[in-house]
Amino acid sequence: TKSGKISKPNNENMKFALFAVTIAAVSAGRPQLSIQVRDGSFDGLDGLDPSLTWSSSTKSGDYDLEVGVDVAARPTADLASLPRSAWGVASRSFGAWGVSARADVERDNMDNAAIEVNADNSGDDLSFKLFANAGSSGSSVNRIEATKSFNSGDARVTVNPRMDVASKDVDVTIGYDAGRTNVEVEASQQEQTLKVSQQIDDDNRVAPSFALRSGKVAVEWERNLGDDNSLTTTFRPDEEIEMEWKDADWTANIQMPLSGNAISGANVSVKREVNF
Repeated sequence: TKSGKISKPNNENMKFALFAVTIAAVSAGRPQLSIQVRDGSFDGLDGLDPSLTWSSSTKSGDYDLEVGVDVAARPTADLASLPRSAWGVASRSFGAWGVSARADVERDNMDNAAIEVNADNSGDDLSFKLFANAGSSGSSVNRIEATKSFNSGDARVTVNPRMDVASKDVDVTIGYDAGRTNVEVEASQQEQTLKVSQQIDDDNRVAPSFALRSGKVAVEWERNLGDDNSLTTTFRPDEEIEMEWKDADWTANIQMPLSGNAISGANVSVKREVNF
């Protein structure tokens, strides 16, 4: 402007910028189709919420760059409204460390970006993550975490401490992987949870978990269906039943809330990779 001030982009301009990112990703990427049943409604096509996800990658000097978009696959005359979200990732190596930064922008909140920074040293089995927000109202760090893995006898131990920067709350997850038996302990000031996963045979894995303070329990059962296909069912009494069915390129997720012994609706999503 003549006054030298930078005018704030309006929502329409931001929507068209998101649409431009969509065109760039679509031109080089292969889409993944996702169809979800909205609000547990199975009544006709209006209950379906299909979307397409594209991504595209390139290289610039020492940096690997990738962009992607999630687009509503519904008929509309307003093409700029189709992109729901966009993301970008820049990554490169610094000696033994691989570092990447990712930014995600939602169409409904174009003034803010969710930022995730990762630093990984595979030689030392050590990594760090930082989660933040950046936008027109400023920036803030939300959460930081670290992960360290090491061998203990015939088992693999992983320690993952995390801290919420705003509340200063700290929690930690400790994993013990001994092949057919895995133990995971998650502890915070509010709750401590123990999960034990046991491979019963080649086709069945059972993993009960117990929350020590609240007394909540859950049982997860994974059934191998062959050819890398599987069905995983998680039962949380008086809360929900979750099912994930993987069948070749298809993945179906079903969530059924529980009220006592009654199922109150269901949310379903189906995904597969589509080749054009």
